[in-house]
Amino acid sequence: MNRLFIIAGIVLIIIGLIGTFIGKLPGDLMWKKGNTTVYFPIMTSIIISVVLSLIFMIIGRFK
Repeated sequence: MNRLFIIAGIVLIIIGLIGTFIGKLPGDLMWKKGNTTVYFPIMTSIIISVVLSLIFMIIGRFK
């Protein structure tokens, strides 16, 4: 179980670093008008959902 947490932590760090360097992913929508900015991180949400689903699937197999 400890090994799983280490792997999950490394994966999350890598995703965070990629997100920092890339910034806005191609599927993310941004709308600006005057002083108002609305940001819809659609692609980022999909990627986070897939990664979390994989992590929970792996955890479920060890139980």
